[in-house]
Amino acid sequence: MKIVVTGGAGFIGSHLVDRLVQEGHEVVVVDNLSTGKRKQVNRAAELYKMDIQNPRLERVFRKERPAMLMHLAAQMDVRRSVADPVFDAQVNILGTLNVLEQAVRHGTRKVVFASSGGAIYGEQEVFPASESHPTRPASPYGISKLSGEHYLGYYQRVSGIQYVSLRFANVYGPRQDPSGEAGVVAIFSQKLLNGEQPVINGNGRQTRDFVYVDDVVEAHLAVMGREVQDIYNVGTGQETSINELFRVMADLTTPGAKELHGPAKKGEQLRSVIDSSKLRRELGWEPRVSLREGLGRTVEFFRGGG
Repeated sequence: MKIVVTGGAGFIGSHLVDRLVQEGHEVVVVDNLSTGKRKQVNRAAELYKMDIQNPRLERVFRKERPAMLMHLAAQMDVRRSVADPVFDAQVNILGTLNVLEQAVRHGTRKVVFASSGGAIYGEQEVFPASESHPTRPASPYGISKLSGEHYLGYYQRVSGIQYVSLRFANVYGPRQDPSGEAGVVAIFSQKLLNGEQPVINGNGRQTRDFVYVDDVVEAHLAVMGREVQDIYNVGTGQETSINELFRVMADLTTPGAKELHGPAKKGEQLRSVIDSSKLRRELGWEPRVSLREGLGRTVEFFRGGG
């Protein structure tokens, strides 16, 4: 099958492209390389260096005629979305609209959309949050991701294109940029291995649902292989505090490392954890990589120079 992967040079996207190539698919990557890296793109994939807002994207879809679109390209930094909500909307709303327009016009049958569990639900009422939890985004990033889901529903109704929205928990693993997307695991890994002191925001009791990148890739494969159209959470259902995360990572890198706390970040969510039992029940997906194992793999990646 021919598949276009937007953001295929990035953290999650490059892992997904590797897996799709391994499965024998013909993969086309669209990435402007602003945060993604050319060296991370599988050599078997065709790369178009292009922004998803570019009108010339039409030429890519006209030439390639993909059967499926996996849309991961995005402005992913919550803090940047707060600082510059216009830029966030340009990439995540207008860029997504451009991609969806081309997919519909050129016969793409299915779209798998990378959405966000934590950002869309906002401060949770129930832990873990299922897909039916109220959506009250607390950031422009969460608003733009929720808008993407609404546009997917619109295009499905007017064109019949099939879609699946995957609401990720906090994804971590090799290739995550410690300076780009503010991934705490990547930041801690790099600092601890460089002998620098990581700073934990606030009291460190804020929690996240950390899911390993390979498990997220397998969720994509689970939904692409079936005639499904729905919204699915992709997480572990387990809360881990930033303090706990630091202790495990310190144990893997520099046992006895000092735990240093800094000021709390304004507006940071206190607890975020999502329920993925629907994806497990309907499609047989479940997270297979434990937190300690995944952190170990991530640390080894950074130990090797990233």
